[in-house]
Amino acid sequence: MSGNLGFIRMASTNQSPQYQKAEVMFLQAQNDKDKLKWLEEMIKLCPRHKSSEKMLANLKTRRKKFLEKLEKGNKRGKGSGSRHSIKKEEMQAVIVGFTNSGKSTLLSKLTNALPEIANYDFTTKIPLQGMTNYHGTKIQMVEIPAFESEYYDKGIVHTADVILVLVNKMEEIPRLLSELKKSPGKKIIVYNMKGKEDERKLEATLKSKRYNFILIGAKSEENFDLLKDKIFESFGKMRIFTKEPGQPKSDKPMILSPDSTIKDIAEKIIRNISQLKETKIWGPSSKFPGQVVGLQHKLKDLDVVEFKTR
Repeated sequence: MSGNLGFIRMASTNQSPQYQKAEVMFLQAQNDKDKLKWLEEMIKLCPRHKSSEKMLANLKTRRKKFLEKLEKGNKRGKGSGSRHSIKKEEMQAVIVGFTNSGKSTLLSKLTNALPEIANYDFTTKIPLQGMTNYHGTKIQMVEIPAFESEYYDKGIVHTADVILVLVNKMEEIPRLLSELKKSPGKKIIVYNMKGKEDERKLEATLKSKRYNFILIGAKSEENFDLLKDKIFESFGKMRIFTKEPGQPKSDKPMILSPDSTIKDIAEKIIRNISQLKETKIWGPSSKFPGQVVGLQHKLKDLDVVEFKTR
């Protein structure tokens, strides 16, 4: 106990009551997991000035040692299954970036997830997920630990359909893209503008390098609608709504591959396609509302299809 006090109190002057409470909770913790929890709270509450630099460095060093100890315990206890798995949904986008790039903020703004957002490095230690509602379509968004973190998960990145490469500086892009070159997912450079950057200059530079990119403000949600459009377009999917005769279209669209036909969607929802009597269509692929079409009719995004069976 006295050793713990030594490293915590070496610069304990001017600490807030909240910090002192976290310190007490750390010292009273009965296991490493709880100790780590309160240690991270102390890092968050530690003053940021010159006289506390050494103390903050010591806190971070101790935190690193606790993480290493817990990780070794996980590996012994779970073997190869120590990674946190996430069930992949039909459309999945993964957020990749360096520490403090705004990954957690972006996830919280785009989805219903509530990740921890803090001003110290490597806040995220396990993959976090949430769902984005894009005009009735659900998109799974996953934030993985920072690129340079020991918890960075290549496996999730490699299987993702879309990879959001979140950056704050131009020089971060080549390093991240080099790491991601073997990952088949469609990559979007998401440049998070934090200061008073020259938007025109940034855009011109990104265009000159032929990047697939978008400029956003993660905190202000600037260009978020455009970002959502770009994410959905990157999946290369179509949204097709269905309806019953005399009823409005469905709230939730079916997701189909490009060049899908009436036959493709009919086979998904009609048990015996030979019972199909008539098909009507509204939307981009129709010549007029309610056009009667055959099984080989090619669909377009946002079409509405009505089936009549015998």
